[in-house]
Amino acid sequence: MTSEHSWHVVAGFGAHIKSTGTTLSILYKGEQKEFPLPSVQHLLLVGGHNIHTSAVTRLLRQGSSVSFFDADGTPVGMLNPFGSDVGADIREAQRARMPHTFARKIAQVTLKSRLLSIERTEDQLGESLFYKGEQEIMHNLLSDIEYLVTMDEIRRVHRLAGDMYYEIMARSLSPELGFRRRTPRPHQDPVNAMLSLGYAMLFGNTIVSVIGAYLDPDHGFMREGERSLVVDLIDPLKTSMVDTAVFSIARAGLIDGRYRVSTKRCHLNEEVIDALIAALRASINQEIIDDNVLSLSQAVMGEGSLSLAYQFPGLYKDRVPQSR
Repeated sequence: MTSEHSWHVVAGFGAHIKSTGTTLSILYKGEQKEFPLPSVQHLLLVGGHNIHTSAVTRLLRQGSSVSFFDADGTPVGMLNPFGSDVGADIREAQRARMPHTFARKIAQVTLKSRLLSIERTEDQLGESLFYKGEQEIMHNLLSDIEYLVTMDEIRRVHRLAGDMYYEIMARSLSPELGFRRRTPRPHQDPVNAMLSLGYAMLFGNTIVSVIGAYLDPDHGFMREGERSLVVDLIDPLKTSMVDTAVFSIARAGLIDGRYRVSTKRCHLNEEVIDALIAALRASINQEIIDDNVLSLSQAVMGEGSLSLAYQFPGLYKDRVPQSR
């Protein structure tokens, strides 16, 4: 599926942005790209760039918005046409939606992606990671989600499945790394530290799209509170876009001897960080993030049901995990 969204992101540093009466022009690293001005309903500038005030004026006059972010995706501010509240209708619809249907979908797709990640790892290692009964429990949880009626039940199952996933995946790693399960910060092992770095990168990519779609990032469905919608949306994507890279690096021994654990936290050296960031840039798929955000924005407006994709490379793409 190809995203047909109306927001446009310029990320990095040093782009030059200008416009004519009909075209938005972006010069970045020697490459010139042009877009029909009416097709850009929301311009999102991530990092540091040069933009002509005439381009800002033309976008605002046609009813578009311009948003600004720090390089890590932290929102800084938004320009809207004078006297307007662009996107108020979608945010109002988002807040009016009952959370159950959306939360169930998030829990279902996330658990499918985690089951698939475990099965994929088993195939690579040629051995089972499940202890007796665990696989049946996780598949039963997946079947049960459809029939859960309260948010507390959905959250409990989602949390239980997540805890089981990390404990099972820990068995694919050397015990010397000290990773047993997902832990809160400050982390005392290199795998949790790498996972947090990866999730932060995925979070930054996702919040830009969420704001580009005029959704409220602080109104989630599975969760509540600040940036809760962004955390909801990254859940189904963590396994393929972050965990695969982190666990592969850890199993390959690329972090052995390249970290230290102090009394406060685990410190990764620059070599590990650089290798991880390079792997994450290859695995974080912005098109899939945009597709999921677009599907959510359409669903809250009553224009279809929520469809959340998750991506695995090669033969694992779009494969549904089956109970053995």
